[in-house]
Amino acid sequence: MDKAAAPAVTIHRGAWRSRWTFVLATAGSAIGLGNIWKFPYMTGMNGGSAFVLVYLLCIALVGIPLMMCEIMLGRRAQRNPVDGMAYLAHEAGHSRQWRWVGILGVLAGILILAFYSVIAGWVLDYIVRAADGAFQGMNGVAAKQQFEGFLAQPLKLILWHTVFLGVTMAVVSRGLSAGLEKANLIMMPALFAIVLLMVGYSMAVGNFTESARFMFSPNFSLITPTAVLSALGHAFFTLSIGMGAVMVYGSYLGRHVSIARTTLYIALADTSIGLLAGLAIFSLVFANGLEPTAGPGLIFQTLPIAFGAMPGGNTMGMLFFILVAFAAWTSAISLVEPAIAWITENSSLSRKQATRLIGFTDWLLGIAVALSFNRWSDIKPIANLSLFDLLDKLTTNILLPLGGLTMAIFAGWVMKTTHVADELGIAPHGYQLWRFIIRYISPLAIIFIFAYLFGWIA
Repeated sequence: MDKAAAPAVTIHRGAWRSRWTFVLATAGSAIGLGNIWKFPYMTGMNGGSAFVLVYLLCIALVGIPLMMCEIMLGRRAQRNPVDGMAYLAHEAGHSRQWRWVGILGVLAGILILAFYSVIAGWVLDYIVRAADGAFQGMNGVAAKQQFEGFLAQPLKLILWHTVFLGVTMAVVSRGLSAGLEKANLIMMPALFAIVLLMVGYSMAVGNFTESARFMFSPNFSLITPTAVLSALGHAFFTLSIGMGAVMVYGSYLGRHVSIARTTLYIALADTSIGLLAGLAIFSLVFANGLEPTAGPGLIFQTLPIAFGAMPGGNTMGMLFFILVAFAAWTSAISLVEPAIAWITENSSLSRKQATRLIGFTDWLLGIAVALSFNRWSDIKPIANLSLFDLLDKLTTNILLPLGGLTMAIFAGWVMKTTHVADELGIAPHGYQLWRFIIRYISPLAIIFIFAYLFGWIA
């Protein structure tokens, strides 16, 4: 089937002004707390360079083909994820019940933002602390007490959660051109500039040589099954695959744009930010004799010690947390876009009204998440998990991999081959390789993630 026979657009929708606005927006969706908060501490806890090597292989072999798949589904459907999956299934002669793939993605985005905005609120608070010189002369005990004391203040957590959610919804409510495009055109270059500034600062005052050795001198004896599966899981999650955000962004993409080439640009930007942030962070960690295996508390408890002991540390600490806030903001914008598109295309609500509805829902859920760190810390409804842990595990461990798995199966086994090949527009050998990965490698990799996360394999 040629491109003229592709699905007609029945609803007036926006479109990216250029390939680069799409690349910046989708890279913004992928680049988030996972790159600057999670990737460095996972690297530290899984053997450094061994983890990085496996992670890069997983990005190339699993992450990029899956992202191509999701963009392809979005552009082919030219609809929100729910209606898009139903349309594509009908086009392929299958049940419209495939729309549940889109519904689960929309739900995942709403639930993720509920706790994501609370964590992003911590980052906003630490920007203010750094600007006030709160890290000066800080030791390990003081850093831990500062963080635990902050979590014990529900009103402060709710305040910052409200601020972050407010600025996120302000961008989303403005639509594609005035909101998403404009925000990413400003924030993504700023994010890269701050990362490079942080790397330069780390080279000047940190132990950059040791950081580079830790991240890029592979020690193959450290490549354990746990490290491999952790790297595979993070490669999958860091690209925002499986929740419909990439799919809805793809639905705004022009048909003249190469999906394969733009996916490579997005993956390169996402991976570069993670690697550069890791280099900068570990340079400061090693220069101060701190442990790279600090875990999730690396940026909130370990780095304040480093910033407090270094020349210009207050300023650089403030810039670092601004960097993290920008990354969180660009990702948060994409989390609600699938839900907003679904509501506006299936109801009489305007975009601003839909944004208020979703924003209010996430605000209420976020208040409950914030309280789970203090006043409601004893409330553990399922499997002895707090509300924060429950939402985190439900979305990260179940909904996102399930979304990625079902999209891979749909593209590889349900859609007509001619439709898929037409949308991707790549050389026959490249298409055959991609199809083999989507049909076999990606599903098996995701099944292994499930098996690892649920303890079915050690």
